[in-house]
Amino acid sequence: MRWRFSTFEGLLLLLVVAAAGAVYAWIAYGTGALIGATYALFMCIPIIAFERRIIFRRLNRRIHAFSTPMFFVASLAIYFVLLDVGYAAAGLIMQTSGAFGDVYWMEAMMPSKTVLLYALTISGSLVFILRVRELLGRDVFLSLLTGRYRRPIQEERVFLFIDLAGSTSYAERYGDLRMQEYLGKLFATIADPVLRYRGSIDDYVGDAAVITWPFDRATNNAACIHCVFDILEIIDADAHRWQKEFGEVPRLRAALHGGTIVAAEIGLDRHKITYFGDTVNTTARLEGFCKTLGHQVLISTDLARKMRLPHYVRVEDLGEHAVKGRGQKLGVLALRVGGSTPALTPSAAE
Repeated sequence: MRWRFSTFEGLLLLLVVAAAGAVYAWIAYGTGALIGATYALFMCIPIIAFERRIIFRRLNRRIHAFSTPMFFVASLAIYFVLLDVGYAAAGLIMQTSGAFGDVYWMEAMMPSKTVLLYALTISGSLVFILRVRELLGRDVFLSLLTGRYRRPIQEERVFLFIDLAGSTSYAERYGDLRMQEYLGKLFATIADPVLRYRGSIDDYVGDAAVITWPFDRATNNAACIHCVFDILEIIDADAHRWQKEFGEVPRLRAALHGGTIVAAEIGLDRHKITYFGDTVNTTARLEGFCKTLGHQVLISTDLARKMRLPHYVRVEDLGEHAVKGRGQKLGVLALRVGGSTPALTPSAAE
C-alpha cells in the first residue's frame, strides 16, 4: 500500500523536511538555512514520488509485500539512492544559478557522509512511522494518535463486506498454505481500490474483508460503489494470471450498508478501534443474502437512496427481507454493471 496524504499532511511533511534541512545547516555551518532546506526538499521529493508510485511502481509493490525487517532494509537502500539523486539535482541547480560562488561542482553535488547519515536517520524514522501507519491503517493510526475514540462516540459510517465464494472447497483441493497465499494476493488486490476511494480496511475475518468509510466520504460521488466495481474489474482484467497462478479466478460477494454506529478504542496491551451496533451486524447479514438470493453485489435500499448511483450501474429491486436480530425488514437492491457483471448463482456459492 502506498502512502496516502491529504493536502494538509503533504504540506506538513514538506515543512518538516525543510525544517530538518535548515536545522542541519544551522548546526553544521551556522548559516545557510535556506540552502539546507532546499537540499532537504530535493532529497525528499524523489522519495515521495517513489512512495506515491509515480516512479518505480513495480519495485514499490514488491518491497511493500516484504516482512517488516526486510521492508525496512530495502526501503533504506532505495532511499539512499534517491537521496543521492535529489542531492545532486539540488547541487546542480544551485551551482548553475551561482548560489555557491566558488564551490566545486563535485562538492555541491555529492553529499558528505555526515549529510547522508543525518538524512538516513530522518528517513529511517519516517519509514518506521509510515510502516506502523500502513499496518494499522491511516484512519486508525491518526485516531489512535489523537485519542479520538478514547471514549465511545456515535458516528455515521458505511460498511462494505467482501467475501470470497468457494474458499472452503479451494482449501480442500489445494491445502491451507496455498489458500493463505491466495487470500494474501486477493487482499493485496483489494487494497488499492480501497485506498483510491479513501476507505479503510477495518479487519480481515477468515476469507472476508471489512471495509469502512465515514458516511459523507462513502456517499460522495458514490465512492463506496465505485470501489466495489473497481475491485471486480481489476480481478476480471487479470483473470488469466489468477487462473495460471492459483487455478481459478476469485468470485466475490459484496454487501454495502450504512448507518449509526458506536466507535471505541479497546484493549490494553493491544489497542484497536472497533465498531458496535446494528449497522455492522446488518451489513454482515446482507452479505449472507448474496448467497441465498444469487447476486454478487447487494446494497441496502436505505443507503442507495442517500447517493446518486453511477451511470454504469444497473439496479434490481429484490424487495424487503427479514434480518435476524433486527425488528424491521431490510430493503435490498442488487447492483451490476449493465449486463457485463455475471450474477453469483446459489450453486456457485459455498
